[in-house]
Amino acid sequence: MKHWFALPLFLTVFLMTMVPGFAAEIPSLEERVAAGELPPMADRLPEMPLTVDFEARGAELGQYGGTLRMLMSRSKDTRQMTVYGYARLVSYQPGDYEFFADILEEFIVEDERVFTFILRRNHRWSDGHPFTAEDFRYFWEDVANNPDLSPAGPPSVMMVDGEAPLFQMIDERTVRYSWSKPNPDFLPALAKASPLYIYRPAHYLKPMHAAYAKPDEMAKRVEDAKQRNWAAMHNKMDNLYRMDNPDLPVLQPWRVTGNANSTRFRFERNPYFHRVDPKGRQLPYIDEVIFDIASPGLIPAKAGAGDTDLQARYLSFDDYTFLKEAEDRFPFRTRLWRTAKGAHMALFPNLNAVDSAWRELFRDVRFRRALSLAVNRYEINQVIYYGLAYEGNNTVLPASPLYRKDYQTRWATFDLKQANALLDEIGLKRGEDGLRLLPDGRPMELIVETAGESTEQTDVLSLIHDSWLEAGIKIFTRPSQRNVFRNRIFSGETLMSVWAGAENGLATALNSPQDFVPYSQQQLQWPKWGQFIETGGMSGEATDMGPAKRLEELYVIWRDASTRSVKKGAWEEILQINADQVFTIGLVSGVLQPVVVSNALQNVPKEAVYNWDPGAHFGVYLPDTFWFDETSATNASAD
Repeated sequence: MKHWFALPLFLTVFLMTMVPGFAAEIPSLEERVAAGELPPMADRLPEMPLTVDFEARGAELGQYGGTLRMLMSRSKDTRQMTVYGYARLVSYQPGDYEFFADILEEFIVEDERVFTFILRRNHRWSDGHPFTAEDFRYFWEDVANNPDLSPAGPPSVMMVDGEAPLFQMIDERTVRYSWSKPNPDFLPALAKASPLYIYRPAHYLKPMHAAYAKPDEMAKRVEDAKQRNWAAMHNKMDNLYRMDNPDLPVLQPWRVTGNANSTRFRFERNPYFHRVDPKGRQLPYIDEVIFDIASPGLIPAKAGAGDTDLQARYLSFDDYTFLKEAEDRFPFRTRLWRTAKGAHMALFPNLNAVDSAWRELFRDVRFRRALSLAVNRYEINQVIYYGLAYEGNNTVLPASPLYRKDYQTRWATFDLKQANALLDEIGLKRGEDGLRLLPDGRPMELIVETAGESTEQTDVLSLIHDSWLEAGIKIFTRPSQRNVFRNRIFSGETLMSVWAGAENGLATALNSPQDFVPYSQQQLQWPKWGQFIETGGMSGEATDMGPAKRLEELYVIWRDASTRSVKKGAWEEILQINADQVFTIGLVSGVLQPVVVSNALQNVPKEAVYNWDPGAHFGVYLPDTFWFDETSATNASAD
């Protein structure tokens, strides 16, 4: 079956060339245009730009100018500009999360096997260089399939049972990827918050590639860049997601500038951005975005002091009362958006832990069930979330068509008697102090590791500590930096961690079930199994537990299915296995996320879903359409 995807119903196309002079120039760019440094707006835009339907989004036409201030905690958070900017080849629309052609002018999908992408004529990178099919060819032939730049080969999502796609460059605006089997993960990977980039600015990177640069010139470049070889230099300069190289051309609404430092990062408008408002005026409305770096623990206080115009990152529900009280002193409002993860917070027993005693226990389903039964989710919900969250497993939410209450509640009711009975059945005896003993005689003192970014996790763990102690298990909390946290899990040093659950709790049968099957190293319950799948067996460990292997089989059944009913059947068995096997211990979901919004900032939804993928947090709501109305700063009514 063949499907064409151009602009969906909620978007319209406005041909700038058909309405000459209709759109005024952006004030902040007028001098550069007058000086000949930039072409006028009509020449900077693609021949067929993407016109956002403001009416469908409940948005209002805005005005140009202003600086959007946000707070981040580290320099690596520059990548959040790519997340929030959310310009993708194909993007999700809010609400139903259907795909639409964004950077692309059109895309054609045949049986989820053949994907044809058509680019916008005269679309340009942020430096004004044409964006063409050559940028796709360069990535595929010179990056993804170059062993120096990509030792593991092409991205795993582009390999179907070990088969790479047939790449065809049809003309300068058209490329095609073909597989013999379906690849339903391809489009979602392109639309993710952290997307799969299948293109590169070839004109910028070729001088850093051994296949194009002269050896003597390359040697000097490597020396000047202080890198060990050309591949290390190329990889350092080539990271569209991180947004940390001011010289790297981008397609996002804003690009990082070179005057950043360790405490402040500045992003300026991309003068060649491809979206326009209903009057044909180029977006974004806002001239620049600034990320001020602060300690994570100070960000709620700084947000409450009016030091940010738009903030949700590093805020949690326990900050809400303080933020609401601060509204009387500073011109902002605090909105509450419902989150959509399968679990706002979950515990992840590491089935690949290097400690053999704990690893064998974690692989015993009775132990995982006992741990889940010993969690008082009702208490957590009432004490931490004022009873506003959903209690239960890490699974799809009630708003998902795949939802069944049993998936949410199985082995998730508070039952210490049954939990202790399961632990007794395993043969875990208690010592004189009441703690149970591991098979090797050690007391069951379990360290639960966190990324140390919020007191919310430690508050929840303190409640779990009390109920698990009654089951004879004592837990300790160990915070660390996020990179250290993840690397310890990947290596198997971490026994148990706490993190958010499945990204998409609103999944349908057509969405990938990859969150619930071994798929990626990033899955904290089985990182080595996921790594094995992700690298095609080059790294990690092969799955060696029956139920988890069945999940892998079901994923393949889902992937290769040609009908919705077969996909739904695979999904249902996947969710049943996860509920019964308790591979992760979900705690609560649907938690409300505080979002601080300046009274002057317009077009930010009052009610919305705050989710990483799909959603890109603010990205799906198109921050390039946000704008400042200073008259609203002091006259805003309560949301």
